[in-house]
Amino acid sequence: MVYIIRRLMQAVFLAAVMSFVVFAGIYAVGSPVDILIDPEATQAERLRLIAQMGLDRPFHEQYLVFMGNVLQGDFGNSFIYNRPALGLILERMPATLELAFAAIMIAVVLGLPLGVYAGLRPGSVGSQGIMAGSILGFSVPNFWQAIMLIMVFAVMLGWFPVSGRGEVGEFLGIRSSLFTLDGLQHITLPAVNLAIGHLALVIRLARSGVREVEPQDYIRFARAKGLSERRVVFVHILRNILIPIVTVVGMSFGGLIAFAVVTESIFAWPGMGKLIIDSIQLLDRPVVVAYLIVIVVLFIIINLVVDLLYSLIDPRIRIDGGKA
Repeated sequence: MVYIIRRLMQAVFLAAVMSFVVFAGIYAVGSPVDILIDPEATQAERLRLIAQMGLDRPFHEQYLVFMGNVLQGDFGNSFIYNRPALGLILERMPATLELAFAAIMIAVVLGLPLGVYAGLRPGSVGSQGIMAGSILGFSVPNFWQAIMLIMVFAVMLGWFPVSGRGEVGEFLGIRSSLFTLDGLQHITLPAVNLAIGHLALVIRLARSGVREVEPQDYIRFARAKGLSERRVVFVHILRNILIPIVTVVGMSFGGLIAFAVVTESIFAWPGMGKLIIDSIQLLDRPVVVAYLIVIVVLFIIINLVVDLLYSLIDPRIRIDGGKA
């Protein structure tokens, strides 16, 4: 409990630091006044709107007013949409979360068995093909993959829709496009595009883990005892390679949520990525700062969950006095 409270306090501190850095960065870039105000507006109208938005105050006053409102749960209204910034982000978050979840599931469900196989059969044709494919997954740019997926599977074969989120269903009170056939068809291509790089990473991590663990004495001893190969792999090998994989998958999941901008833009996926790009271009400060604070908190929560998973995977690891 002490460990969890300390991590939550770290989250608050990091969110405060991040908010200052982002606020200062956007303030330094320029004022959104020139973008927001009609060029034909009179000088009096410009001054009135600037004062109304609080943009005539010094930087430190604007920041303190902003943080004072944040502490009360108010991230301010978007300059562009004239709606609460946090509400805009939370409205787009489910689409981004389900896309990131689908991508990380593809990466883990496919990458782990392929990596273990490549580690157990390093000289086989299948292993060499898997490793060549993983290099390709790292090398091909994300936007190029997306274009090729659209060209082949949407335009030429017509198997999947080109863009959009599709129909949203409800299960146990949770609304998601993952619960409908139309939604699954729409999410397949963007999820695959987002997953390819992480799939390659999981394959290489699993393979290197197996190659490192397999020569160990306890693996030889387990085989000498006559244990089945399935038990050796699932109980002794897989369990010992999971910790670094869980760490990378956890951080990758956070990265997928925060940086799915390219995929969301190409597939017109209505998530947070498209919103943040538009907000940066229009210097919509409340939305940008609120988005980054939310992402920092999400990263820290994911990191905390990963730390807690360590003790479940390996009982020798205990979270004691803040050390995992």
